Amino acid sequence: IVVFVPHIVFLFILINALEDFGYLGRAAFLLDFLMRKVGLPGKAVIPLLSSHACAIPGIMGARIIENPRQRLVTIMLSPLMACSARLPVYTLLIAAIVPNEKVFGFIGMPGLVMFALYAFAIVTSFIIAFVTKATAITPTASRLMMELPAYRVPKMKNVLYSAFQKGYLFLKKAGTVIFVLSIIIWGLVTFPKAPENASEPAINYSAAAKIGKTLEPAFRPLGFDWKMTTALIPSFAAREVLVSAMGTVMNLDAEDDEKLIDNLSSRMGSEYSMASLLALLVWFVFSPQCIATIAVMKKETNGYK
Repeated sequence: IVVFVPHIVFLFILINALEDFGYLGRAAFLLDFLMRKVGLPGKAVIPLLSSHACAIPGIMGARIIENPRQRLVTIMLSPLMACSARLPVYTLLIAAIVPNEKVFGFIGMPGLVMFALYAFAIVTSFIIAFVTKATAITPTASRLMMELPAYRVPKMKNVLYSAFQKGYLFLKKAGTVIFVLSIIIWGLVTFPKAPENASEPAINYSAAAKIGKTLEPAFRPLGFDWKMTTALIPSFAAREVLVSAMGTVMNLDAEDDEKLIDNLSSRMGSEYSMASLLALLVWFVFSPQCIATIAVMKKETNGYK
């Protein structure tokens, strides 16, 4: 739970500082025309931009949007942005799929694919916003009328106070839901214990593995076997857990994360087809696979519906 707080506090420090400086109002004004084309106000740029570090401050930042429908659409689009938790997963799968070659003699293929994943998420979110606007029963016109604030030096006392207050509210409101769900996932991955002298990793004997093997037929059309399906279960606590979960299921051990990703990439590249790994990559682009995000979304919308 606490691991998300630095992201939230730091991002809100930046946002509050830019707001006090008088810049955010101008950014919202300049981009309002473009955002209106997809049914969102210019103010939606701020929470969607924040979501590239973590969807949680983006969802919380949607409070600045007055229109309820536009605020809801912004909240629902925030998890589609490529957050920092996806980076270890993207790194793992790109290393397994994409050859380390140069395009046009100077652009690396892995970096190009990483950029394409970010662009894919942004373009997809705009398409979804446009479809939402086109299919709304009572489409709401977006008109921005605002007095641009004067440029001024931010008061750091107010900036810091507001940022830490939002961090505290996150711990207080969403922390309880995240805590309970994290305990459930930990229990599924940990129990029952492996028998003595077990030849397989401990997770293979857990309830999570049994659920993974039960769900395998549903995920088989995607090319996911029971190992991949099992690794998806603990990654609901946090997306980046997929890397260590796959390493555990495949019985790989490494001294550091970088070595683990290298070993795991080569192992997955040889064990799974490119289509299966691409399917897993697309899964992580679209799946809101993060308990903290779901918990904050529930709190901000006052319901699971």
